[in-house]
Amino acid sequence: MQYVDYYKVLGVERHASQAEIKKAYRRLARKYHPDVSKEANAEARFKEIGEAYEVLKDSEKRAAYDQLGSNWKAGQEFHAPPGWDASFNFGGAAGGGGFSDFFRAIFEEGGFTHNARGFGGGQGAAGFGGFRGGGFSQPGQNLESQISITLAQAFRGDKVKLRVSDGRSLNVRIPAGVRDGQKIRLAGQGGPGVGGGKRGDLLITVRIKPDAHFSLDGKDIELTLPVAPWEAALGARITVPTLNGKLQMKIPAGSSPGKRLRVKGRGMPGQPPGDFYVNLQVTAPPAENDEQKALYEKMREAFEFDPRSTLNSSS
Repeated sequence: MQYVDYYKVLGVERHASQAEIKKAYRRLARKYHPDVSKEANAEARFKEIGEAYEVLKDSEKRAAYDQLGSNWKAGQEFHAPPGWDASFNFGGAAGGGGFSDFFRAIFEEGGFTHNARGFGGGQGAAGFGGFRGGGFSQPGQNLESQISITLAQAFRGDKVKLRVSDGRSLNVRIPAGVRDGQKIRLAGQGGPGVGGGKRGDLLITVRIKPDAHFSLDGKDIELTLPVAPWEAALGARITVPTLNGKLQMKIPAGSSPGKRLRVKGRGMPGQPPGDFYVNLQVTAPPAENDEQKALYEKMREAFEFDPRSTLNSSS
């Protein structure tokens, strides 16, 4: 007996939400309804579509089917132990009846058992999920999701809203100092269990969006800081923005463009925390009037300075 991929029948991914499954079913049901469709195989396809929707629209049926499908191998035979359907109430198919042998083997004749060698050849109470007096219990599947947050949210550890693939919305507390690509596990927020089994977990991958001013290097935070020529030449105390408020920093006299200043422990939170680095970028103001132009002329006369001297000497 051949395994039927109900997700493939409806043309959806295995992690599709209930809304996506319902939308796919309605679209295909309209296309293959025998009363209106001109497709040669309309009636057979309509029954397949109805059967697939009958299983995937119901959270318990879908969880049981997913667990079986994840362990199914081509060529295996069905051996349905008694009691598989004890915890379910399976009515008629959404497409108007005509269940396949595959459907009946899973949901009407008792389904599968599981042993160390895989499915088939049931072992009673040691079977798939554990049969106790004809009942069936199976934990829900773990679900995976992804969330994009700002660098400031990652630094502070904010609470953000996440929409899960099954349509639920959750408020997730992001750990302060979370890394890009780090996974967060929420116990009991995954797929529903079957027959009283506990829910699976939700695994969330955190992605940190690029920031307009700050960049990350591991746990270290970097900032490119524009400074005036006189601040770099004479030194200055300036106010520097950080992700944790403003910081007073001293620019050493004689600082050259690209000079890197470090503030220990002011990077991303952690044990230990990262550091904060400031990369100086010397920016010359434009000469917008005669007085400013005259000052530049005086500087040219006062300084014997060739910024390209190293290039000239190399030739």
